[in-house]
Amino acid sequence: MTEKNTRRRYSDDFKREAVALVTEQGYSVSSAARSLDINANMLGRWKKDFQAQASGEALSSDEHEELRKLRRENQQLKMEKEILKKASAFFAKEMK
Repeated sequence: MTEKNTRRRYSDDFKREAVALVTEQGYSVSSAARSLDINANMLGRWKKDFQAQASGEALSSDEHEELRKLRRENQQLKMEKEILKKASAFFAKEMK
């Protein structure tokens, strides 16, 4: 019988601590990944992502959430604006 591979989820704290092993404590990516029982490519990607966030090139999770919220709000405001434009055009015709 084969076991189904399930993708493991790692918390941001775990990722941050794993990257800290490489950046702050001097471990190599491969040795840190081996000791944490994770893939070295994944740890390298986490390291690259955290460095991009630190340099301001990438958005943090809070910024992603805020961006999502602002986009929803912007879409709602656009719909409301369209409704008001149509309503004002309708009432302008009625006034004539």
